[in-house]
Amino acid sequence: MKDTSSKSEKETYDTSSSDKLEDDKTLEDSTPSDDQSEKTLEEKNVSTGSKLTEETSETPDETESIEETTAVEKEETEKDKTVEAEVKKEKTKGKKEDEDFKYIVRISNTDINGEKNLVYGLTTIKGIGVHMATLIADAAGIDRYTKIGDLKDSEIEKLQMIIDNVNKNAPGWMVNHRKDYETGEDIHLVGSDIDMKLRDEINIMKKIRSYRGIRHERGLPVRGQRTRSNNRKGLALGVSKKRT
Repeated sequence: MKDTSSKSEKETYDTSSSDKLEDDKTLEDSTPSDDQSEKTLEEKNVSTGSKLTEETSETPDETESIEETTAVEKEETEKDKTVEAEVKKEKTKGKKEDEDFKYIVRISNTDINGEKNLVYGLTTIKGIGVHMATLIADAAGIDRYTKIGDLKDSEIEKLQMIIDNVNKNAPGWMVNHRKDYETGEDIHLVGSDIDMKLRDEINIMKKIRSYRGIRHERGLPVRGQRTRSNNRKGLALGVSKKRT
């Protein structure tokens, strides 16, 4: 019995020792040596360096795209500069036009607003209506709808010449003073000449002692109007009651 127990103890000891030796070998195999660790570090450094070079180095496609974007930006800046230059030119042109524009034009001793068209601007002159103004504009060869302030000095002088000689261009039915007392001709009067001619003719009728002249002297209506209800001048008397 003692022999069997001793044998079993020896066997167990031998197995345990063999297991310990195997574990030590596995540990030795698993723990890397210094040379191997240095090699692995160098490999890691090389791999990281290659990655960095790949990241820093740009592909030709990327460089082309960057160059295209820079070219587009340059074109946009040039376009902006050209637009600004055009705007400045337009502003300077507008200023020059404003300098050349005449806000008040004087024709036949009357001030005309330069913002008005030619036809309606000429109607501000006393004795010139729309029909006469269109006739004057057509005779001068100027567009009817141009602003008077845009006219040149030569064109204004031409208009003045035509207005002074309207009798030659206008027909007889368009003239405002037909059968003149002194000459018997059809005349067109403009401006202050109308008032002067009217005053002179009234004075002539008063001297002649014509019916119209007498009515002008008395301040009564000249053209046959009734005076019972209208044109009653003098003291305003009320209704007076009869005394009993």
